[in-house]
This record gives sequence, structure tokens and C-alpha cells, in this order.
Amino acid sequence: MSGELVGLVVVSHSGRLADGVAEVAAQMAPDVTVKPAGGLPDGGIGTDFEAVLAAVTEAAAEAGVVVLYDLGSAQMTADMAVESLPEPETAVVVDAPLVEGAIAAAVAAQGGGDRAAVADAARAAAGRSEVADTAEAAGAHGAEPESGAGARAEITLGNEVGLHARPAALLARSIADVDADVQVSLGDTDADAKSVFSLMSLTARKGDTVVVTAKGAQAEDAVARITALAERNFDE
Repeated sequence: MSGELVGLVVVSHSGRLADGVAEVAAQMAPDVTVKPAGGLPDGGIGTDFEAVLAAVTEAAAEAGVVVLYDLGSAQMTADMAVESLPEPETAVVVDAPLVEGAIAAAVAAQGGGDRAAVADAARAAAGRSEVADTAEAAGAHGAEPESGAGARAEITLGNEVGLHARPAALLARSIADVDADVQVSLGDTDADAKSVFSLMSLTARKGDTVVVTAKGAQAEDAVARITALAERNFDE
């Protein structure tokens, strides 16, 4: 399956940092190829062109690859590596927060998003995506899908960590392809069910009861998927 999904590369001046971010991103998206490229060959701080090029080449798939970096000079190295590819257009270097961007990009890639969508998901982690801003603004003003019925469910979280990173990623991935506007609410706080960070902002814990609402052509399917996931305790 990974050959059909956009790959990710994490470029950092620190090998440990690159490895850690890649590890977390891979936990969110088990079918996505995530490659770290951090530090110098001797273990020192810096970026190594050959290592970055190798990582980009390994992560590249038919769907392309998205490259994230930590500091300005890492961007230069990443840009040079992409330009050295036989087909540079298959890769894109993204200006996004490294940790949040990598997680958001990984979830988008796992959901089958194309290279542009994965890159935009990374940017949206810092609020720099016009597409994401427009969608959020529409939601804030009560915009709804043009057609389709609604569905609703109340779910009491039984898993140990509630809607923290991994469960939030599983939930978002489970409905990534549904034609519906889906929200998860805890008290007076609402979250976009397709956004990992929005879900995490609820800080919903074990024992909390969240309300899932959906509107659109596949509203019932969306609520059913989330309910089934919660009943399995998010596969913990």
C-alpha cells in the first residue's frame, strides 16, 4: 500500500530530532514511508546533502514525496536534494512546523491525499494554509454540505488516553474519505473530526462523553465508523 501513498522526509540538524519526529509521524500513519535525515555523518549537528538525497529517494513513491525541515540551512539542503532528483517535480519542500507539520502530513498521506493535499496539511498545522483557513471560516459561519441527512451519536471514551495523539489520528483517518462535515464536541468545545490537532485540542480523557455530529451524504457512515472505532477502544 505504501507505494500508492505520498512519502515523507524529515530533515533536521540533529539526527536524534529527525529520528524522533519520524518515529512519531510513522506511528500516526503506519502505511506511509517516513524517512529521517538528520545530522552529519560523524553524528555532529548539521545537514548532509547525501543523506537527505538518499532519504528523499527512498521515500519517493508514485504519489511523490513531501519534505519538511527544521531551520533555514536545512531548507537549502532539502531544496538541493530535490533539484538533484531525476524528476524534481515529484517532490516538494514545505515550510511548516516540524513536529506538528510532520504529524498532519502523515495523517493526510495515510488518508490517501495527493502531494498537494499532504503539503497543505503540513502548512495548515501553522495556520498558513489558505485552503484550511477557508474551510475553518466556513465551518465557523455554519456552512453545511448542500445535501444529505444528519447523524449524531454520544460516545463515552473507554480507552486509557482519550483523544490524544494516536487515537485522534486514527479517528481522523477513519473518516478522511467520507463525504460529510463531521464534528466531535466535548461540552461547549467543538472540533473538526478530520483534523488531528483540532481533536487533540478537546483534551478529551477516559470517561468523558463526546458528541459526534455529521451532516452530508455519508453522515451516517461517518458516525458509524467513529462509533465502531471507539467501541474497539481505538485499537489500544
